Amino acid sequence: MGSLDLTLILCTFAIGGSLTGDCTRKILSLLDISHSAVSIFLYIVLLTLLWPVMVILVSIPFGQFRFFKNYLQKIARRMRLIKPKS
Repeated sequence: MGSLDLTLILCTFAIGGSLTGDCTRKILSLLDISHSAVSIFLYIVLLTLLWPVMVILVSIPFGQFRFFKNYLQKIARRMRLIKPKS
């Protein structure tokens, strides 16, 4: 991995994370939930669900789709969401 790839990967993480936060806040504002505990819980759940989608979407124009596909699969294997490679 060269310095250009590393820069693109870091940019993908940064932009994907920022987009995830923005989208999550917009979704919560549409739901108009007044109870703060419920709002915080939903924020964390939405953030967790949207982050992989945003990172994959941002990785495509940056040319880093393969890296992030493998990265997310590795995380899913560690969380036992998918079977380990045989």
